[in-house]
Amino acid sequence: MIEVVCNDRLGKKVRVKCNSEDTIGDLKKLIAAQTGTRHDKIVLKKWYTIFKDHVSLGDCILSIFFPAFGSY
Repeated sequence: MIEVVCNDRLGKKVRVKCNSEDTIGDLKKLIAAQTGTRHDKIVLKKWYTIFKDHVSLGDCILSIFFPAFGSY
């Protein structure tokens, strides 16, 4: 189980719990359910890296914390 903290940069911060097998698209739908924003309008990024919808959260965590895994 992973807890993701999302910030919309307008003062609203949301904590979402999901599995590492879930995709970014699934995470966007969970965030949309809590914030009231449409899931296709949500863009998840960390610094300048924009996460695509088909990537699983387990793969994203490896590429963020261990950059050597993300380059292959």
